Parts: sequence; structure tokens; C-alpha cells
Amino acid sequence: MTAIAILLLAAGASRRMQGRDKLMEMVPTPDGPLPLIRARCDVAQATGLATYVTLPAPDHPRAAVLDTSVTPIHVPDAAEGMAASIRAGIREIGSDIDGVMIVPADMPDLTTADLSTMAAAFCAAPDNIHRATSADGTMGHPVVFPSRCFKALLHIQGDAGARSVLRGEEILPHPLPGSHALTDLDTPEAWASWRAAQDQTDAP
Repeated sequence: MTAIAILLLAAGASRRMQGRDKLMEMVPTPDGPLPLIRARCDVAQATGLATYVTLPAPDHPRAAVLDTSVTPIHVPDAAEGMAASIRAGIREIGSDIDGVMIVPADMPDLTTADLSTMAAAFCAAPDNIHRATSADGTMGHPVVFPSRCFKALLHIQGDAGARSVLRGEEILPHPLPGSHALTDLDTPEAWASWRAAQDQTDAP
């Protein structure tokens, strides 16, 4: 059986949020409003896959809102950028797994069904990199990396994430509904637009 772990990247500093923490912003869930980071972890865990989440430090406020069944990974060098979180995650998850699904934690529209779709696609072709796209084919997240890429992921640097590992690879695209694979919320303006869209959806 193919073993996959989900790695949620949540060690960033929310520098574009004008003093607010984007991952502690409240979002609607079936259980009532929750901080975005908690809601994202719950969505990931509902797949039944092992879920890991990177954090800047053990005493960061984000840590206090997590369910105890998610595995936190502390990233002392998180200020470097996304690469530091990915390296820390790969080290923690280890090599006894077939693939890792990397999910930025600021993507509120990804659903458990979306993550399960990506996991099933990987299980059908576990030697390939799989990447979610929008409905129109624009590349987005999550991305599932097979274990053969772990060594390369341990050597990435900076805030470009795993782009260097993606170069030269045959990437299998998988469309998710609408803009689920693209919507991320890093600014107050993005949050305001997203909330306005939610209000329109919920209107009678």
C-alpha cells in the first residue's frame, strides 16, 4: 500500500498582512469559525493521511490552536523562506514513506476531497510528481513528491520553494474545482475579497 504524508507549510511570518497573522484569521467551518491553520489541519486530517505542520517555534500562538493528533515541526530558520519549512518537513517525515503532499496553509478553498484526489492520483503513479491545477489548467497546489525527490528537497534554499526540483521533471497535472488550487490569502485585501465572495455564496 502506498504511504503518503501531508505537509502543511505554516512557518511563515505573514509579512504582507500589516501586523495580522493570516493563519490565525477566522474562517467558517462545519464546526463553526476556526483559525485558518486549524481549519486547514482538520481538512488534511480528514483524508486519513498522516498530517504534519511546520511552525516557527513551539510557543508560537499557532501551536495552541492545533489538534493534538497533528504532528508539529518546528523550523528555527523559518525566516529563510519556504525552503526551510520543506527541508524540516522532509527530515521529520523521513524516508519510510512513498510520497509527501506539500500544501501551503494559507489556501482556504482546498477541501478534503481535493487532497484525496491528489493522493489517489499519486497512488496510481507513485514515481511521478503530481501537481494540482485550476479548472483552466493553471498550475497551483498541492504538489505531491515521490520519495525519490526527498534528497533534492533537502537541499533547496530560499523562498522559491521546490521550484528547482520541479525543473526537468514530467509533472502530472490534476484539475481541481474552480480556483481551489490557486487561492491563497497573504494580504488584507485578499482576505477582504475572499470574505466578500463567501458572503455572496452564503446569501439566500
